[in-house]
Amino acid sequence: MESKEAVQKLRGWFSGRLPAEWFEGEPEIVPDREEIAVIGRLRAPAFGDDVSEVERAAAVEGGVERFREETRECRIEIALEAERRFRRKVSWGVVVGDRTVMFTTLSVPVMTRLRQSERRVLDTLVAAGVARSRSDALAWCVRLVGRNTDTWLTDLRDALQHVDRVRASGPDVNS
Repeated sequence: MESKEAVQKLRGWFSGRLPAEWFEGEPEIVPDREEIAVIGRLRAPAFGDDVSEVERAAAVEGGVERFREETRECRIEIALEAERRFRRKVSWGVVVGDRTVMFTTLSVPVMTRLRQSERRVLDTLVAAGVARSRSDALAWCVRLVGRNTDTWLTDLRDALQHVDRVRASGPDVNS
């Protein structure tokens, strides 16, 4: 878990480095141990009431692709600088309306030990065709939990940041 100061440093660096015209407002910076995701809001296409949802979706998709292509070289340059500076990969994404599109993200292996009852859950998902492998099934479970417990996970992250602040304000035991 990142300290609040470390997250502020990342936000500040990216705010200073990213072209102001790319996004509406400040981008969201989402770090973990391996990766820093930079997610900015793009202006949604303006349409009248008589436009179909299919046309709206196609316009959003086209706008996202235009942004991705037009900013590719600069995004790569910024990512390389950030990767050297913060020793983590940088991924990019955009939000348009209620849709989030990630361009690049890492897929990081994670090891775990599971008991038979837990392995059976994964094997059931594979047998049902929900996932191709136990690894895919476990990733599916993590995404499902993340979607359905977002408020709880947010509260837990906030509590961890409070613990970090209290720990930092305590006596220095190394002196």
